[in-house]
Parts: sequence; structure tokens; C-alpha cells
Amino acid sequence: MRRVLVITYYWPPAGGPGVQRWLKFVKYLPDFGIEPIVYIPENPHYPLVDDTFLDEVPKQVRIYKHPIIEPYGIASFFSSKKTKRISSGVIKNKDQSLLEKFMLWVRGNIFIPDARKFWVKPSVRFLSDIIDKERIETIITTGPPHSLHLIGLGLREKKNVQWIADFRDPWTSIGYHKKLKLTSSSKRKHKQLESLVLNRADKILVTSKTTKEEFGELTSKPIKVITNGFEPKDLDEVQLDHNFTISHIGSMLTGRNPINLWKVLGQLVKENNEFKNAFKLNFIGIVGEDVLASVHANGLKDFVEVVGYVSHSKALEYQRRSQVLLLAEIDSYETKGIIPGKLFEYMLAQRPILGIGPQGWEVASMVADTETGKVFDYHNHSELKNVILEWFKQYKENSLQVSSVNINTYSRRELTKKLAEYI
Repeated sequence: MRRVLVITYYWPPAGGPGVQRWLKFVKYLPDFGIEPIVYIPENPHYPLVDDTFLDEVPKQVRIYKHPIIEPYGIASFFSSKKTKRISSGVIKNKDQSLLEKFMLWVRGNIFIPDARKFWVKPSVRFLSDIIDKERIETIITTGPPHSLHLIGLGLREKKNVQWIADFRDPWTSIGYHKKLKLTSSSKRKHKQLESLVLNRADKILVTSKTTKEEFGELTSKPIKVITNGFEPKDLDEVQLDHNFTISHIGSMLTGRNPINLWKVLGQLVKENNEFKNAFKLNFIGIVGEDVLASVHANGLKDFVEVVGYVSHSKALEYQRRSQVLLLAEIDSYETKGIIPGKLFEYMLAQRPILGIGPQGWEVASMVADTETGKVFDYHNHSELKNVILEWFKQYKENSLQVSSVNINTYSRRELTKKLAEYI
């Protein structure tokens, strides 16, 4: 059986979507003749923790660990709340304190490419022996954090192994990159490291066609799109919410703020008493302060429930019982290739997906192709309102549902088969 070393920062008990991609790949790779061996930090600083993921780690997988210096852990002595928010990706657009501004400047200009850079050299030294001991033929690095790709770079220069760099998100074109208060020299350094990784890796993995096109202009190396996905599970039956719930599951980060939707919903609760009496807006996960401020400003304060972060199994339950599932992305050209991991679980939940994102968002075609909902841009009001009213009408008639097509291509096992062939 061929052996592959997977180098990842996020691993159970880390919570959030970042951990699931390689947890599932590791689970299914043996079915296709590949034995995965995993390398993770010994003492990571995870902004989100979900102990339920520990039960999903395959019992037979070998895991190597090595200590990491975590600047976020040190920074939390000054402000644990601000540190956790920044490390989670929640960056306020305005009203930043001096401490937040300073922390962002340090994050962008001192820790290049990111705060896990101090794990690179120790990991290269540690893994050089592991590669020989385990007879590793392929190493796979997955980012963010993109500093892990520098581990791959160091090992590729020392060892005769195939190196595959997996980008769950883009590097320099990711939405929050512009908020890091980068100097011109820091921007150049990020670009140089990105180019170095893209051109020294043997193969590239990305999660969207947009990122493949972007990277295709920077390298001639092979690039393959393997999206995130869902895993069919035997789940207990749940009752649909009695209210007309529109639920967002996951982090509603700063900037991911569909103001046109809040305006439409605000109009509906004013104009339509039936809607007002039935409507409820759920946030299951972290919510940016400016998002909540916009929701409240449109007269929706009394209709909102903020549940906060829940376990993955609980999140799946919320998805299946909600009347409508909200999916939102930052309104920016740079985000049109961002495909939130929750999209695929939304598809599996068989509830209508209401997407709000940038013009040309890749998600729009995926939702249309699978017939799982409707996607709008940030400037659409009238058609958005009509769709919500139509879904509300179906809700009252107990007929609100979707009949999805072609979603099995996004199952974790099918995606792992593609990965195995690429390896």
C-alpha cells in the first residue's frame, strides 16, 4: 500500500470546516490503496474546539506530533477575546481599538506568511527522519495556515518525494488579506512565497475553479479541483421548525453581511403580519458585531436568535430542521471562487438554500446545477423578496422542500477517489 504523509494544522479536536476536509480524506484513502500518515502540532491553539470529531479519527491511522510555538497563545494574555476573534478570521471593518490595529499589523507584517511560521524549520528536521522511517512516497501540505506549505518546500528540497500543495483557500487573494495592514515589502514577500510554493510543488490541489484559473496564471504545474463535500450519515429523524426559520450555520464573519437581505426581511415583517408572526432568523455560530448591528438596524432584533458555536452533529441537526438555509459570502471580486464547506452539507439537508454573494459567485452555478435553492448578489432586492414570499407560501402549505439532483458527486468517498487517482 502506498504511503502518504498529510501535514495539517487543523485536526480533531479542532472545530470548524477546516478540519473536516483531511479528516475525511484520511478516513477513505485506504479504500483506494493509499495509507495516510498524519503530522500535526502537539500543542495547537485552536479558536474553535469540537470534541465530537475525535470519534471520527480512524483508529488505525498513525499520527506524529511535534511542539509548536503559538504567538496567539502569548497574545491572549493581553486580550483573549480580541486574539480569539482575529485568529478566527473575524476582523472588524471599523471601530478597531489600538490593540486590534497593532495585532493586525503584527499578524500581517511580522508573521509572514502567518503566525505558525515558527513550526516550519523544526518540522522539516523532525519529518526528514519520519519520511525515511515510514518509506513515505508523497507528502501533502494543506493550508491555511499557508506556512505549512513551507514545510513541504523544505522537505521537497531534502527528500526524493512527491509534494502536493492543497489550498483550501487562496493565499494573497483571500478577502481578509487586505485587512492585515501590510506594508509594500510585506505584500511582495507574501507574493514571493506564494509563487515559490506554486512552482516548486509537484502538483496543486484547490477547492474551486476560480482558484484554479487564478493559480494557472502563476504556475505551469498541474492543478486539480477537488471541492469539499458531505458525508451521508444515519441521522435521527428531526421535525421541521414550527416557525419560518431562515438559519445561517457557521461563522458569519465581518464583511459577510448581506444588507439587502436584512432590508427585504425588515420590509416583510412590516408589511405582512402572517410573515411577522411566523418568521425567525437563526445564527448558529460566531457572528460579527457589524452584522448584528445591520440586522437590528432593519427592525429585526426581536426575530433573531444567536445560538453561538455548536458541535458538528448539532449543526447538522439545525440544518435539517430549518425551513431555509442561508449561505453568505463577502461582496468582492476576490471571493467569487470561495465555496463555503457548509454548502455541501446544506445540499444534503434537503432544505432550500438562500445564497447571497458576489456577482459571478461560483456557488451560484453549483446551486443551480443541483437544484438546491436560489443565489442572489448583494444588489438584488425585488427578485429576492419574491423568492422569500414564494417559499413562505409553500411553508404555509407544508410543501416547502427541494428535490436535489447530482449531489452524490460531492460525497466524501467520491471526492477521495479523485484524490487517490491524482496522487
